[in-house]
Amino acid sequence: MVEAAPAGLSFTFIEIGDLPHYNVDLDPTPPASWTRFREAVAPIDAVLFVTPEFNRSVPSALKNALDVGSRPYGHSVWDGKPTAVVSGSAGAIGGFGANHHLRQSLVFLNMPCMAQPEAYISSINDMFDENDKVKSEGTRKFLGSFMQAYSAWITTNAKK
Repeated sequence: MVEAAPAGLSFTFIEIGDLPHYNVDLDPTPPASWTRFREAVAPIDAVLFVTPEFNRSVPSALKNALDVGSRPYGHSVWDGKPTAVVSGSAGAIGGFGANHHLRQSLVFLNMPCMAQPEAYISSINDMFDENDKVKSEGTRKFLGSFMQAYSAWITTNAKK
């Protein structure tokens, strides 16, 4: 996705694997990883979610990160940030369930989510060559057009 992005977009990868399960009782004195995560997300202008599908939904670590970032109530780091979703799976429908399940949460989080083009990457287990490059020229072109659309989406929906 980064290689396919147009000039002007920069990316920050934010770790979510170390976030303890969200518990409202911990918010008065949040774990250091929650604070680190919230401070990392707060200044960014937009979010691109790239997720696998687990049981027709998003991985629990991603849902937990959404919860951690959305609290305490009234202090969500997600509010108003333009977003897009890319999902993938080894199966033929490319993580369709995860993609749409994630979008349900994004509505509540007030994150304008790009509707088109949609990105469901099927057979993701066979997508890359031995150098971790996308093998298919058609897929590379699609990812490039997706990232062009996402860049325009960010510009159109940027917080004022």
